[in-house]
Amino acid sequence: MSAAEAQYLRQLVQQRPGDPALQRRLGNTLQAMGDLQGAAAAYRSSLELDAGNVRGHNNLGQVLQALGDPDGAIACYQQAIALDADYAIAHNNLGIVHHEAGAYEAAVGCFEKALALRPAFFQAHHNCAGALLKLGRIEAALRHCDQALALNPRLAEAHSRRGDVLRHLNRLLDAHEAYGHAVQQKPDLAHAWVSLGRIMMTLEQPREAVRYFELARPLQPDLVDSRLEYGMALLGSKRVEEAIAAYERLAVLSPRGWYLQGIVREARNHACDWRDLAQDRERIAAAVAAGEPVSSPFVFLSICDSPPLQRRCAQIYAARETHEQHEPAPSWPVRPSGRRLRIAYLSADFHSHATAVLMAGVFESHDRDQFECWAVSFGPPDAGPMRQRLVRAFEHFIDVQGMDDATAAQTVRDQSVDIVVDLKGYTTGMRAGILGRRCAPLQVSYLGYPGTLGMPQMDYLIADRIVLPPEHAQHYTERIVWLPDSYQCNDNTRSIAQQTPSRAEAGLPEAGFVFCCFNNNYKITPTVFEVWMCLLRAVPGSVLWLLGDNDAATCNLRAEAAARGVESTRLIFAQRTDPAAHLARHRLADLFLDTLPYNAHTTASDALWAGLPVLTCRGNAFAGRVAASLLHAVGLPQLVTTSLEEYQARALELVRDPPQLAGLRARLASNRMTQPLFDTQRFCRHLEKAYSAMWQRYGNGLPPESFEVPAL
Repeated sequence: MSAAEAQYLRQLVQQRPGDPALQRRLGNTLQAMGDLQGAAAAYRSSLELDAGNVRGHNNLGQVLQALGDPDGAIACYQQAIALDADYAIAHNNLGIVHHEAGAYEAAVGCFEKALALRPAFFQAHHNCAGALLKLGRIEAALRHCDQALALNPRLAEAHSRRGDVLRHLNRLLDAHEAYGHAVQQKPDLAHAWVSLGRIMMTLEQPREAVRYFELARPLQPDLVDSRLEYGMALLGSKRVEEAIAAYERLAVLSPRGWYLQGIVREARNHACDWRDLAQDRERIAAAVAAGEPVSSPFVFLSICDSPPLQRRCAQIYAARETHEQHEPAPSWPVRPSGRRLRIAYLSADFHSHATAVLMAGVFESHDRDQFECWAVSFGPPDAGPMRQRLVRAFEHFIDVQGMDDATAAQTVRDQSVDIVVDLKGYTTGMRAGILGRRCAPLQVSYLGYPGTLGMPQMDYLIADRIVLPPEHAQHYTERIVWLPDSYQCNDNTRSIAQQTPSRAEAGLPEAGFVFCCFNNNYKITPTVFEVWMCLLRAVPGSVLWLLGDNDAATCNLRAEAAARGVESTRLIFAQRTDPAAHLARHRLADLFLDTLPYNAHTTASDALWAGLPVLTCRGNAFAGRVAASLLHAVGLPQLVTTSLEEYQARALELVRDPPQLAGLRARLASNRMTQPLFDTQRFCRHLEKAYSAMWQRYGNGLPPESFEVPAL
C-alpha cells in the first residue's frame, strides 16, 4: 500500500460519498499503512452507510484494539457476531481482546466457539493454547499447539508457544527443539531466542545462554534487558562487569524487581567491587526486616550474618516459590513391618559438583540391609565419571529433570519413600516447588544450603552444635538434628595427584611464605582483605594465593592491595583445574586463610584433606561457622579464632614460629585418617541413626522434634 493509493481512494470517496465499499477499501489501505486514526474514521463512515456490514464492524474492532480501546473493540466484535453468529473471525478477535485483558476463561470460550465454526482455523488454535497456558490447563494447551502446527507447520509463533508449554512442563529438551523450529521459520522472533537462553541457564550452560540472549538483544533490547537470567548467564560466563551492567539496566526497567537489590550486590561482590558495600548491606537487611523480597536467601547469606534476618529472608522467598504450602499434606500408606527404610536424596548436582564430591562415599556406604536409597535428579543430563559412580551407588536413580514440580513430586510419592533429603536448598538449580508439594512423610534439609529454608513442609535440618548452637535453633523453621563430630560428610577415597607442580609452574615465587585462600571471590570482604594485607606487610616476601575466578575480581583485588601499600604482584591467582591436580597444588601453600562472614566449606575440607592447615574465624551464622566445625572434627581446634584481631595475631604467630606450624601440619597428616572428619563410614552410621530416630518418632505418631545423635 502507498500514500499515492490512499490519495487516489480519497478522491474517489469525494466523488462517490455514498459508496460504503470505497470507504472500507480506504480504511483497509490506511490500516495497512499504519494510519490507524484515519482507518477508524473511514470504517466508521462506511458503517454509517452500511450498518449491517459484518466485516466492517470486525475491521473497526481490530483498529480500535490496536489503538488501545478494548471496550470499543469488544463492542464492534459483538455487533459483528450479532449480525452473523457464525462469523468465526470475530469470535477469535473477541477472544484476543479478552486474553489481553486477562479474562482467560472468556477468551477460551471465544476461541472454542471460533473453532467449532471453523475447525481448521489454526490461528484460533494457537490463541486458545495461549489462554489455556495462562489458566494452567497445560495438556489442553499442548493439544491446541499441536493442532495449529498440524494445520500450518510454518507458523513460527505456534512453535514458540509450544515451547512455552513444554518449558512449563519442564520438558526442556523438547522445548528447546520447539523454539529452534520457531527461529528457523522466523529468525527475528526475539521471544524464542530469549526462551532458548532461559533453557540453557536451567541446564547450567551459561555461555550458550549468553549466545542466545545476544541474538535476541538487537531484535528487542528491552525483552532481553528485562530478563534476570541474562545477567546470571553473563555472571556464570565470568563476564562479571557485563553482568553488573545488565543488572543495572534491569534495575532501571524494573526498580522493584524480585530479589534484584541482592543480585546486583552479589554481582559486584563477584567482581570484588566494594563501592557502597556497607550501605547496600544496611539497606538490604532493613528491607528484609520489613518483609520486602529484595534478595534471594542464598545471596543474603553473604550480605547479612544475622540468623533471625536470614530466617526472615528465607520465609519471604518460600512464600512466593512454594505455592502449595497451604495445601493439606497427602495421606501416607502404612509402612509394612520389616521393610527397609526408604530414603530419597533430591538434587540437581548428581555430577561433578561439590555436593557429589562430599556425598559420594556416603551413598556407597549406606547399609543396604536397613536402607533402600533413591537418587532423584533434577539437574542437567550428564555422562561423566562422577555421574556413573553415583548411578552405581544407588539402588534406584530417577531423573525428573523433564517433569514439572507436581509430576516430579508425585513420582517420588509413587515410590513410597519414607524420608526425602534435599541436598540443594536455595542454591543454583533448586526446585523448591517439589518440596512444597510434600513428596514424603518426612522431609529433611541437608548440606546444600547452610541455613533455614523457611518452608513449613520441611521437618528437619541436619547440623552440628558448632555450625548451629542450640540457642540458634529458634531462628530455624525446621527441627534440628545435631550430629556428633561435624555435620559435613566427606569421601575418604578422593584422589590427590601424586605429582606436585613446582612453585614456578603454579606462578609462585621460588621463596617466601604462601598464604592461600581458594574460596570464591564473592566471599572476600574488605574487612578480611585488610587483615590479609596487614599480614603481607608484616611478612616480607610473602604472597597471597587466591582463586582466579574472573578478570574483574583480579583487577580490583590488585588495585585494593596497591591502595593498602602492598605490591599487586604479591597477589597470585590460580586458575581452575581438575580436582586431583587442585588438591595436589595445596602442598605448595603454607597456611589457608578463611573468609568471613561466609566461610570456606568444601574448599576448607579440600585443604585439610590435602594436608594444608586452615585458619578460620568463627562467625555468627551457620555459613560462617563451618570451618570451625571441620577443624574440631579433624582435631585442630587451636586453628579456630573468635575475632579478626585474634585471627590476625594467630596467623602472625604461626608464620613466626615455623616449628609450631610444622607441628600442626604433621598433626593434620596424622589426624586425617584417625579423626572423625574424613571417616566416611562413621559419618554414614551417624546419619542412618538420625534417619531411624526421625522415623521412629513419626511411627509413634509424634511430631518432629529436635534431637542429638549420640556418637558411636
